[in-house]
Amino acid sequence: METNRQKKIGALLQNDLVDILQGEIRKNGISNLIISISQVHVTSDLSIAKVYLSVFPSERGGEILEAVKSNAPLIKHDLSQRVRLQLRKVPNLVFYLDDTLDQMEIIDRELGGANNPLTNPELLDKRKKS
Repeated sequence: METNRQKKIGALLQNDLVDILQGEIRKNGISNLIISISQVHVTSDLSIAKVYLSVFPSERGGEILEAVKSNAPLIKHDLSQRVRLQLRKVPNLVFYLDDTLDQMEIIDRELGGANNPLTNPELLDKRKKS
């Protein structure tokens, strides 16, 4: 369970990280790529921030995640310059790829097709009586 403080710090980090990442995309002249940050979870001791990236097109997700991870110290430095008045110490950043949208697309496709367990209950495992 996240405390209000963790949520506030997560939201602060999320906003600034979006600015930093999108600024880098613009600065490097990369077109047809969208990076957003879907969530930031901060640990209770405020030492680690888990940052979930959402990348479009999703095929480039792995490549972008590796690039962001390799530049994590620079990103943390930029972030510390932005939040130095709000936070004493910037948490270590750990980046993950958020594949929630891909999973939703797979579920939608399955529900619309022949493998829909709602219209074909035989696809579901039978429950065993205990």
